[in-house]
Amino acid sequence: MSVDTLTIPAQSVAQSRIAELDINNIEFGKIFSDHMLVADYKDGAWQTPQILPYGNMSLSPATSALHYGQAIFEGMKAYKNEDGDILLFRPQANFNRLNISAERMCIPALPEDIFMQGLEQLLRLDAAWVPPTAGCALYIRPFIFATDDFIGVRPSSNYRFVVFSCPVGAYYGQPLRVAIEPHYVRSVEGGAGFAKAAGNYGAALYPAREMQEKGYHQLIWTDAKEHKYIEESGTMNVMFVIDNVLVTPAVSSTILAGITRDSVLQVARDKGIPVEERRVSVEELVAAHKAGKLQEAFGTGTAATIAQIATIHYNGEDMDLPAIEGRQVSNSIAAELDRIKTGQTPDQHNWIYKISL
Repeated sequence: MSVDTLTIPAQSVAQSRIAELDINNIEFGKIFSDHMLVADYKDGAWQTPQILPYGNMSLSPATSALHYGQAIFEGMKAYKNEDGDILLFRPQANFNRLNISAERMCIPALPEDIFMQGLEQLLRLDAAWVPPTAGCALYIRPFIFATDDFIGVRPSSNYRFVVFSCPVGAYYGQPLRVAIEPHYVRSVEGGAGFAKAAGNYGAALYPAREMQEKGYHQLIWTDAKEHKYIEESGTMNVMFVIDNVLVTPAVSSTILAGITRDSVLQVARDKGIPVEERRVSVEELVAAHKAGKLQEAFGTGTAATIAQIATIHYNGEDMDLPAIEGRQVSNSIAAELDRIKTGQTPDQHNWIYKISL
């Protein structure tokens, strides 16, 4: 199926809500842009997408996604450069990962033209919602969910793909206090941990809430078998600088292959920073902290980009890390990524998809 952006029908809003946006005080995920992209899968094929005013959707109480969790999503961001062009960061990688998740969750693969050309037309229509303010971006949420009106455990025959967006500021307003989870697990070998499936996040809410009540922002998950090895955090992959080496758990069937994670590692290599992707044990982190060799810890993800970790809790003790201001590795990588995303430095890896207005 070939979809030309000019043939995607678009119903524009009668009155934009852009006046509701306070450009100097943008809360994450609270106000949404004017339009959304919608495409349905039925009769064995994806139908022509359409752009509609952002709004509620009518669903049957028997909608299968609500009962059996057949739903996946992505997160991505758009920025503006000095010329006012919209810059999408690595959208092709998000498209590829969406279809990896779709295969795991028995959802039909989405055609690339619906995703890419639909995104382009949607962002052209909502260009005013891309904030020009430093540190802000337009967060974009593509997702697919099962829409059969059916009670019974089987893959749906019908699906809906939706993309909406919201202008955002910083996801975390302060350095994070995290706790290593010794009991609950996020994912197991052979499970769906590598997919960006909605159920992965729902199951994580209870243990995360327990730690939040104790004063920690996020969990760091460990392996399901022994709880000896670091996996990822609640909303991000995790990285550590140990004795001047950037170390992160290798991706596996239990760890999401983060696009920001991959970008951070590539920028680190570009800068000549030693990188190791391998198993990282809790014991190693504790020993490195005691020896003064745990220099930095941070999370990587679309929402936060780089989220600095100030404290790691384990086995009843807090491990406080060096001051954020002095962290040479993560701060330099974060600054370089910001320059790439906003077109201030050459894009040597072809990560940017530019939409000229």
